[in-house]
Amino acid sequence: MKKIIFALLGAILLSGCVSNGPSDTPMAQPLAQQIPGNDVRKRASIHTELGFAYYEQKNMVAALDEARLSLSIDSSYALAYNLLGLIYLELKEIPQGEEAFQRALSLAPGDPDISNNYGWFLCETNRYTKAMSYFDVAMKNPLYSAPALTMNNAAQCASKNGDDAKAEELLQKATRLDPNNTRGVLFLADLYYRMGRYGEARLKLMDFHRKSDMTAASAWLGLRIARKTGERLEEARYLSQMRQRFPDSNEMVLLNQGRFE
Repeated sequence: MKKIIFALLGAILLSGCVSNGPSDTPMAQPLAQQIPGNDVRKRASIHTELGFAYYEQKNMVAALDEARLSLSIDSSYALAYNLLGLIYLELKEIPQGEEAFQRALSLAPGDPDISNNYGWFLCETNRYTKAMSYFDVAMKNPLYSAPALTMNNAAQCASKNGDDAKAEELLQKATRLDPNNTRGVLFLADLYYRMGRYGEARLKLMDFHRKSDMTAASAWLGLRIARKTGERLEEARYLSQMRQRFPDSNEMVLLNQGRFE
């Protein structure tokens, strides 16, 4: 199963940006032990998938151990270097992350999952133009299974670089391509809010809530939109939801501090 974990934009989106994650985390370690010793690539693959599971759980120590174990089994396994690059990004060890991604791309040139993740690495290290070129590689690959999610990432990167028009273009395309792309819908609602297009933001947020359960981030956005549009009953409803359902969230901290922008 391929996943992309979308990264945080302000107070609205969830953390991460990973492609090529685990398919069955609880079974990964026992399965690796069952594979014959001469089946090197399969054993390396299982440890990489387990490493992705730890990465998603924010357990970087365990993720790093699994990535290194995978490479000790098969030093030419590109996806293990891909994982290693993401881990080093989380650990703020940028030169090591750069080296890992370069190694991954040398072993699998043009791989869309690796290109997507390297694009995010570049975006997070403020190399926006180069990042967009790697997102393009992933999005233009006709065999890539997650182009809409890479468009989400490219849109976030464009927005970080101050190009909200490009971000809007990418998100509109992403949400047309995949109607179930709820992260893209929520990001677009947030983008419209930040652009001062509150009516459009409200409509996109309603679309998100039709397709997905309310989250702390979506409730917080709804509350702030309602404040801007003077919808006091709606503001009160979102406030009630935040207090009842998300009392320990980061968004509740922002609310209590009065940090609405």
